[in-house]
Order: sequence, then C-alpha cells, then structure tokens
Amino acid sequence: MKKILVVLSLVMLLVGCSKGSGEKTSDSEKVYKIGILQFAQHPSLDNCREGFLQGLEEEGFVEGKNLEIDYQNAQADMGIAAQIANAFVGNKVDMVTAIATPAAMSAYNATMKTDIPVVYTAITDPIVAQLADENKNPLGNVTGTSDILPVEAQLKLIREIMPEAKNLGILHTSSEANSDSMLKIYKDLAGKYGFTIVDEAINTTADIPLATDNLLSKVDAITNLLDNTVVNSLPTILDKANAKKIPVFGSEVEQVNMGCLGSEGIEYVSLGKQTGKMAAKILKGEAKASEMPFETIEKPNLYLNSKVAKDLGIEIPKDLLDRATENITEVVIPSEK
Repeated sequence: MKKILVVLSLVMLLVGCSKGSGEKTSDSEKVYKIGILQFAQHPSLDNCREGFLQGLEEEGFVEGKNLEIDYQNAQADMGIAAQIANAFVGNKVDMVTAIATPAAMSAYNATMKTDIPVVYTAITDPIVAQLADENKNPLGNVTGTSDILPVEAQLKLIREIMPEAKNLGILHTSSEANSDSMLKIYKDLAGKYGFTIVDEAINTTADIPLATDNLLSKVDAITNLLDNTVVNSLPTILDKANAKKIPVFGSEVEQVNMGCLGSEGIEYVSLGKQTGKMAAKILKGEAKASEMPFETIEKPNLYLNSKVAKDLGIEIPKDLLDRATENITEVVIPSEK
C-alpha cells in the first residue's frame, strides 16, 4: 500500500512540474509574438526598428522574457513583403509591425480578415496609403506613426545654404504612395522659396544610376530622400553627386552621417520608440489599433555635415551651425546590421 502511495505521489509531482513549465497560468506570464516586417535595409528603418523595441521594453515588454520577435526584411521587394505578411498571419502572431509604407500596405492587406492588429512606422502619408482618414483615424485595425517631412523647413534650409540655387532634384519610385505625396508637397511649396522641382521617376533599384545621371545634369541640388528604394541606393547617388560637386540634402541624421550636406528632419529612433509605446497599449488591452489615430513627431531637428560642405566648397552660415542639433564632421558609411 505504501509503495502505491509513493508511486502516485511521484506521478502527481511530475505532472505538476510538467504543467508548471509548459503552460501559462496568467496574462502576466503570456509571451506575445510580434512579426516585424521591414521593407528594406537602411539606417533610417533600422533605427525605427531599434527604437520600436526600446519603446516596448520601457513599457515592460522584453524580448526573450515576455516578447518573441520574428523579424523579416523584404529587401525592397513588394512581392516578398506580401509573402512575409501572409506568413505572419499563418503563424498567428499577436501583432504585425510594419516599417515603411509598402510594408504597411502588405500587412494591412494580409490581416484584413483577421483580428491581428497592425502597427506601422516610417510612413509618410497614411491617408494617401489608405490606412487612415482625413482626421487621422484608422481605416481598419491599423495605426502607427508617420515620418512626414517638414518640407517648408527643408526648403528654407536649402535656400539659406544655397542662395543662388534654382533647380532642386527629387528621385522617386513611381509605385510608392508616400513618394507621390511628398513630391506634390515639394512642388506646391517650392515656388515660395524660388525653386523649381525637377523630378526623375524610377521603378526599381536598377534604374537609380541612369536616373541619377539624368537628374544631376539638370539641378543645383538633390533633396527629399524619403523614398525607400532611393534611400537604399544613397551611396550610389552620393558618389555621382560628389563627382559633380552637387550637394544632396537628406531627410534625417543617418543620411547626413553618410554624406548628405544637411537635413531638417526627424530622428528615427525616437519615432520608433513612440511607435513601440503605442504597440504596448494595444498589447496591454488599454487601447485598440482601430481606435487610435496615427501620430507624428512635430518638431524637426537640424543636422549638418561640415566635412561635406568643405569638400563641396560650400560655406554654411554661422547661425545655422549655432542652431544645429548636431554638426557632423565626418562621413560614416554604416555596416549592415
């Protein structure tokens, strides 16, 4: 009889241990799975991703503890982006985070008939992308942050540095909604500062070299650089522009680090962190993506690169140097992450 009781006790102990190690007994122990779909690999979007994870961690969601991350990069290919989004749905993730407009559109389409929320970041115009209405309200179970540029501040910057410039060049992908949106804003405002916008459309990365050559033959400077396909080819663009002593103005600090002359733009780690905090509210059940208007960072930061200015024979006005958030004195080509 004693042997039977001992055996039963051991069995119950083993069953209890097995249950305790393999099952979650409360919401606080749940491990949330987020699929991160990044459209392309370049510093701006990488910084968004890193900031996103920082924002989640600050709200108590830590990778390896109560958070599982499935990170996938579409390598600037819309077809691959759609495949990744569909795979996330098949794996029943708790949330899809989409970095850049094409990624957000793919994620939105893939999750439309599910209850999986989509949180996006680094999208220039969610309204044009048909992810939000005119009042910033979601058009589905989708929300996030916009990286729309302060175009007027950028035009003022270029005019101060280049008082004689007339033609500004913009490279853009014809199939990217955010590129079309930004191009229109530039064209609407350029005349106010005495500029004419000259644009060159591309379809793929392979079009960049010829399009850049064509553009450089017509302009005094290149600006914008929010287009993901274009930013992915920034080293090529800079090489060609530097050879002709034509400055390139970027959209954020990493592009200025890489060799753009300056930027009145945003800082993408902060944008990603803001997005992470929005995602945390959804995971905690404090809000629904379908009820959260998209957000923006309102105040731009001025970044300048004095080394690039010297190499191009351009003198940056002292008041701009004094106002700059950061004055970079070197060119750094980032390694792949």
